[in-house]
Amino acid sequence: MAWKIKMRCDSCGYEADIYEGRGLFRQEITAVTCPDCHTIQHLVVGGVIADVAPSFRSEVGRLCLNCGSDNIRIWDKKTCPQCGSKMSPTGEREFWT
Repeated sequence: MAWKIKMRCDSCGYEADIYEGRGLFRQEITAVTCPDCHTIQHLVVGGVIADVAPSFRSEVGRLCLNCGSDNIRIWDKKTCPQCGSKMSPTGEREFWT
């Protein structure tokens, strides 16, 4: 079971959906931040797809889906990539499979 949670920056209003838990096919959605385009992107990691495509087993060697940068980092779940302030959950949660 997994949830999609909306996060919003307390200062600039930047918003991103974050996924917690595992999907139907045992995959996780890892939130990464890109310092080059100042966004949060989502990478599918593990699950059935990783059994077929080994590059999906981890975040290592992956690129930003927005700008193609290889400078991505796993997001700390609190820092806004736009302005560096704190991001908080908005209270919006949605079941995700």
